[in-house]
Amino acid sequence: MRSEYLKTRRAAEAVAARMGFYVHAGVFAAVLALLAIVNLATAPDELWVHWVLLGWGLGVALHAVLVFGRWPRRVQTWQLRKIRRLREQM
Repeated sequence: MRSEYLKTRRAAEAVAARMGFYVHAGVFAAVLALLAIVNLATAPDELWVHWVLLGWGLGVALHAVLVFGRWPRRVQTWQLRKIRRLREQM
């Protein structure tokens, strides 16, 4: 019974995390498109929108790794290994 509750809770948290990423990516795309239009309309010879793409794009990429990637599991595995090692030393 408790196991099913935990599975449901983890699934709900995963869906919320994915939804958060989709919102983040959608806002990123919309704002970047608007900024590109503003940049091209006001100063087509001086492009600055690529800096926004680079900075915010890295944030979106990191968000994707945290939601869909393997990085969190690697961190968790490392933490468990360290806990075991320290416990054995005590």
